[in-house]
Order: sequence, then C-alpha cells, then structure tokens
Amino acid sequence: MKVVAERDVRVDSKKRVTLTGAEYEHYRMSRYDDGRILLEPRVLRVPDAISRLTLSHVDEAMTNLSAGVAGDEFDLDEVRDLIDEP
Repeated sequence: MKVVAERDVRVDSKKRVTLTGAEYEHYRMSRYDDGRILLEPRVLRVPDAISRLTLSHVDEAMTNLSAGVAGDEFDLDEVRDLIDEP
C-alpha cells in the first residue's frame, strides 16, 4: 500500500474529526484497544439494485410459502452459539 495523503488532525469538542479531500461519503470506522482508528471507504448499494436472480429466488420462495411448501421446523437454540448477537 502506498500513502497518498497524510495529515495531523484534531478532535473537536464533540469528538469529531473533519476529513478534508475525502473521496467517499461513507466510511467504516474501527477503533482498536491500542488507540488506533482505521477508516475504510464504503460504497453503499442503491436499494433498488437487487439482482434479477435474487428477485427470482425471492419470488420462488414466496410462491412455495403460499403453496405450503416449506422445510421442517428447527430449533434456533441449537445454533444460538453461531449467532454473533447475545
């Protein structure tokens, strides 16, 4: 990776930092326990930009659900430890 810009910044009274010359509107911020902060640019998808394949799968799933075609029930407690949220 090549550094293309570097500057010192100051946190204001509301704990904000202003990014001058930022190329993106949205960033993902990660703060580490050693004090480092990492900003990664994010490009948000347009909500209407769902692929045709995905929409066809959703339509098929809804048709199956309306027709009563569904898989067996399962207990979420069996996979609770795989879920990130408490």
